[in-house]
Amino acid sequence: MKAVQFSGYGGPEVVRVVEIDAPHAGPGQVRIAVRAAGVNPSDWKRRDGQYRAFEDVTFPAGFGVEASGLVDEVGSGVSGVAVGDAVFGFGENTMAESALLTYWVRKPDDLPFEVAGGLPVIVDTATRALEEVGVSSGQTLLVSGAAGGIGSAVVQLARNKGISVIGTASAQKHDYLRELGAIPTTYGPGLAERVRALAPLGVNAAIDVAGSGVIPELIAIVGDPSHVLSVADFSAETYGAKFSHGPPKDPERIFAFAARLHSEGRFRLRIERAFPLEQTADAQKISAEGRVTGKLIISIG
Repeated sequence: MKAVQFSGYGGPEVVRVVEIDAPHAGPGQVRIAVRAAGVNPSDWKRRDGQYRAFEDVTFPAGFGVEASGLVDEVGSGVSGVAVGDAVFGFGENTMAESALLTYWVRKPDDLPFEVAGGLPVIVDTATRALEEVGVSSGQTLLVSGAAGGIGSAVVQLARNKGISVIGTASAQKHDYLRELGAIPTTYGPGLAERVRALAPLGVNAAIDVAGSGVIPELIAIVGDPSHVLSVADFSAETYGAKFSHGPPKDPERIFAFAARLHSEGRFRLRIERAFPLEQTADAQKISAEGRVTGKLIISIG
């Protein structure tokens, strides 16, 4: 099968499409013929070597932790799923023609494969961040970097909980944020004043998705570092704020909930662009620029 790998740390130039043997489903796993795999910042951060201090990588290494596709092999101990079923979920080395999933749910017919392939990371991360930051119905949440994949998920899941959301993004993305139910504002100097004008009674919590060095400013806006959280800035805890990371908790429940919200018209994911497997390096370059609205996808088959 074709798969995307890298054999050493570096830039997009180390990304290669190679021919390797297809994996086989082990206990508790299913193998899928991949239809779509989500592109995430973790892909190029791992490739650049940003995780090497706390993560061992054995080369050659693959890319991708989420995908959608059709089950073509079922491992021992697995029930409730059969060859031919359409599923999506978490796995390993999912940027390939075949991949193993360790957590999955059935894909509803009204959920496109491309959207399903980009859901797991953003809904798992957004759900965890909302639970950990300590914000509830009737309160106001500030989301820094609200127009990307995780930001879009945070906004919509918060709005479904009755939480008011102010989201930062560049001006050209403000209509998109309004469509998701957020009150948009720009990032950069003067953020505190702009937020104060939009929320005169104050902001109860803030989530940093972009990792753009705004943690001290978010703490000043919220007034309590215990209600400020980042999913992207490793330094957050040095300021007394929270840093949210895995492993996932009950991901299948989260996936099924997001799929149901999508079917009910209460959650959507904008796919900004889909790339063939051979253009994975290009997709990673665009992801690293940090200006994606919604999600980038690797589309296979």
